[in-house]
Amino acid sequence: MTDGTGNRPDGDGKRPSEAELAARLERLGRKIDLLKGKEAPEPTNGERPADSGIYGRATRLSSEFVGGILVGGGLGWLTDYFLGTSPLGMIVFVLLGFAAGVVNVIRGAGTQGGPGPGSPGR
Repeated sequence: MTDGTGNRPDGDGKRPSEAELAARLERLGRKIDLLKGKEAPEPTNGERPADSGIYGRATRLSSEFVGGILVGGGLGWLTDYFLGTSPLGMIVFVLLGFAAGVVNVIRGAGTQGGPGPGSPGR
């Protein structure tokens, strides 16, 4: 029901104050933003939501590192098998695989060296 002026009274017959209306408007704006996806919902119990992107990136980087070592070991074993250079091929190619794995991890993590405190560019 209206009171004739176009304003709806509250349940107790009083009209809401400006501060109450502003608070309602703020809450409504937050709800609309949440529904539109502009604002991430805040956790209610103080915990952060799990970020699966971090775990995926860590898994990818570790698998690239281990893969480099395994491929190097496999190539070393094949070299030793066909050329008869028993420990030498395995040692050389495992070290090369280790170096390739480290380079892949650095490249994938995006932390390639830039000008640091001791570099001449600084």
